[in-house]
Amino acid sequence: MPGTIGRRELIAALGGAATWPLAARAQQPGKLPTIGFLGTDASVWSPWTAAFVQRLRELVWIEGRTIAIEYRWSEGRPARHAEIAAEFVRLKVDVIVTNAFAALTVKQATEVIPIVFPLGLDPVGGGVVASLARPGGNVTGLSIQATDTAAKRLELLREVVPHLRRLAIMGNVGFPQAVLEMREVQAVAGTLGIEVAPLEIRRAEDIAPAFEALKAQADALYIVGDALVNTNRTRIMTFSLSARLPTSSFTREWVQAGGLMSYGPNIANLFRRTAELVDKILRGTKPGDIPIEQPTKFDFVINLTTAKVLGSEIPPTLLARADEVIE
Repeated sequence: MPGTIGRRELIAALGGAATWPLAARAQQPGKLPTIGFLGTDASVWSPWTAAFVQRLRELVWIEGRTIAIEYRWSEGRPARHAEIAAEFVRLKVDVIVTNAFAALTVKQATEVIPIVFPLGLDPVGGGVVASLARPGGNVTGLSIQATDTAAKRLELLREVVPHLRRLAIMGNVGFPQAVLEMREVQAVAGTLGIEVAPLEIRRAEDIAPAFEALKAQADALYIVGDALVNTNRTRIMTFSLSARLPTSSFTREWVQAGGLMSYGPNIANLFRRTAELVDKILRGTKPGDIPIEQPTKFDFVINLTTAKVLGSEIPPTLLARADEVIE
């Protein structure tokens, strides 16, 4: 009969539909493809979130029209990760975007929903993925390889603080990837004859006692970024400026907040690239088949106003090498 379909043709059609990419299924009436977005702090992440959403829009994933985004914020409390991950599983989101630290917990909640992280300090060393080339499973993302650039950050800091003899290192020891970077900085400092004073924290309440224990007995502060540390950026900068400590970090956002210098990838660009990875996954690519990407360009940013407040002299040759100078 014209207009009818046979049983075998119907089964074949239904079977094929199961393999359609989400982009095709998104055209069907009903639920929009949904991204579960787990960040640390809405205000801290706002420029990065905006870059992510803008790139999605350029790829024709328009929030509220062709895609939905469920935002959740941990406020720097790792205990929230499992709770939010469970909620995303209940909501049956199609992709979860989060930082590499939370990804460890999210992986325990689901082996099916794709997970993409834009900020991996050292995803292999931290146990997030098996390898950069073949992450496997349901996880992929971008690595800032913080441990690989630790030596460069310390080298730049020494150029501004030539009398550097004792270096304080602040990091969240509850975050495995931060511990790896702290160890790398200590190793590099040891080869340069620099004494290290670790400021180990696990929660926001540990920050003030850590600075008090230091008693200003350091020439500079190296900041290892993670969710907890970034959420408490203003508090850490207030203490470090009060102690007149030049600081080195891996993102320009710290320099904008009053830090002396940073050397690392452009985080907004990483979030734009994350949107492109999400686009690939929504169109059918398996996350485990997408290699972990590493940045090829690093930004060196100096805050000249902070340098003047601290009485630090920035060599003209160093200023000339800076990608951005904040005055």
